[in-house]
This record gives sequence, structure tokens and C-alpha cells, in this order.
Amino acid sequence: MHAITVDEPGGPEALQWTKVPDPTPGPNEVIVEVAAAGVNRADLLQRQGMYPPPPGASDIIGLECSGTIVNVGAAVPLDRIGEKVCALLAGGGYAEKVAVPTGQLMSVPEGVSLVDAGGITEVACTVWSNLDMVANLSEGEWLLIHGGGSGIGTMAIQIGRALGARIAVTAGSQAKLDRCAALGAEVLINYNDEDFVQAIKDATGGRGANVILDNMGAAYLQRNVDALARDGRLVIIGMQGGIKAELDINGLLRKNASIHATSLRGRPESEKAAICAQVERNVWPWIHAGLVQPVIDRTVPMADAAEAHRLLADGAATGKVVLVP
Repeated sequence: MHAITVDEPGGPEALQWTKVPDPTPGPNEVIVEVAAAGVNRADLLQRQGMYPPPPGASDIIGLECSGTIVNVGAAVPLDRIGEKVCALLAGGGYAEKVAVPTGQLMSVPEGVSLVDAGGITEVACTVWSNLDMVANLSEGEWLLIHGGGSGIGTMAIQIGRALGARIAVTAGSQAKLDRCAALGAEVLINYNDEDFVQAIKDATGGRGANVILDNMGAAYLQRNVDALARDGRLVIIGMQGGIKAELDINGLLRKNASIHATSLRGRPESEKAAICAQVERNVWPWIHAGLVQPVIDRTVPMADAAEAHRLLADGAATGKVVLVP
């Protein structure tokens, strides 16, 4: 089969469309013929040699895909061959075929095309696991989402609204803020010329955000704590702004607040399977009902994955970029 490979870590030009051996399924795995694969920020880090796959995972980039089951492992019923699925991956998505543990397979949501389904599993699982399972976001609470125009951000706005929260977002352009507003965000903060701490306090009568979903890490750490309400929960899911920062712990204590840092890729398969099951049970019905929708900026031929990486790095996409073999 063909897949995107990286001989030496580097820029987008390091991504090469080459022939590699076909994957073989383990006893509880299936082989999915890939129809589409979502592009994620973590993929850019892996390309640069900064985010290696977990032990035992494919070294091919790609954390999600959609497609058709074409082969099954010894413990999987043969009648699953031909099934249309989307999947959460630890790696291997930028390829014509990928091996997937059965617990990380999900049905294609009703009303979603097979190609669009290639860009929803990683964001849906990330958002649901953090907003519901970690932060326990509740009806009437304020949620501040950094990077509201990203794939994670556009999904978080919608899931947050479906959970009954009120939404504030940061983004770097008016066009992205407008798209966030169309999805349900009430407070729109351009991080280039506004202070998000003051903006969220102004919107909440001085209280601050109950939950903050943060992709920046170190650069925003203290300001995020300053922006939290009493009993607030800061959930860090990215490190685009660095990995080390000083924190005024007294400020955290006075608010009785908490900080959580989570990663999806390296979790045990049992945990990923539990998240996938919850997402399919809770989020997929919202998609069917029109409360949540995939936000796909564009599709790009998989052989041109370098262009997709440039789009994400430049902040040119709103929502997901999806690769199509």
C-alpha cells in the first residue's frame, strides 16, 4: 500500500508518499481501507520528531480515520467485513490501510458522509473526555475555549452548548470569530488585541470561567488561573505555548480551583474504548439531531499531506483539514 512516511524529522517537505508493507490485524483488530484521515496539531509535532508514537503503535502519522473494514483478526467476526466505520488511532492514519483495535471503532454518525467522518473521531473523543469526563461541565456554566476556530475548538463550542454551557472563545481573526459565533459562541475574543482574562470577567460579572479548555500550555498558565471562577477547572490539552511556566499556587488555592492535563493518544486501549463508547452513545445522537456538526475546512489529497500541514501551521484552516487517499 501507499502511506505518508518521514525518513528524517523536519518541515512539511519531510512527508513522502511511498510504498510500505500492508498492515496485518492482531486477534482483536480489523484492517480499515481508509476513505479519509483527519489532520491534527499533534501530527505536526510528530513530523518534527517531537511527539513519537506510543510503544507498539504504527510510526505512520495519523490519529483518526474513516473507511471500510476489509479484513479482521482471528477474534473478530467475519461479518464485520464491509462495515463502514470511523476510528480513533494511536497512529497509522496517513495510509491507504490501517489496523485498528475493535474498541476504537465507531459507527459513522447518521447524516455524515464517510469522508467527513474521517475528521471527527479525534476531536469528538478529546472534547467529550475533557469537558464531560474530566471537567464535569454543567448546564449554565461558562466555558472558555482557546483556539475556538480549530478542529478541537469548533467541536468544543458545539458539545459545550449541547451540555447547556455558555461559550466564550479566543481566536486570531474576525473570520474565525464569526464562524465561532455561528456555532454558538457568545463571547468572542481576538487574542491579538484583547485580554481574555478581562474579557471573560466582564462577560461573567467578574466571576470568570467555570471551565477553560486550553491548547497553549505554559504561555497561558497564570492568565488561565486568573480567568477561572471559584471552583473553576483548567484543562490543558496542548503545549503550543511551551511546556514550562511559573504558577502562583496561592491564586489557585484562593479559588479552590484545579488544573488537569490530559492526553488521549497514550492512554491504554481500555480507556480509549470507554471514551469511544461514550462518544458514540452521547455525541452521535446530537449529530443526528443537528445540534453538533463536523466542521471540515477542506479535503486535500493524501499525497499532498505537506500542504495540509502548512495550512494548519499557518492557521489558515477553520475546523478540520481531511486527507483523502
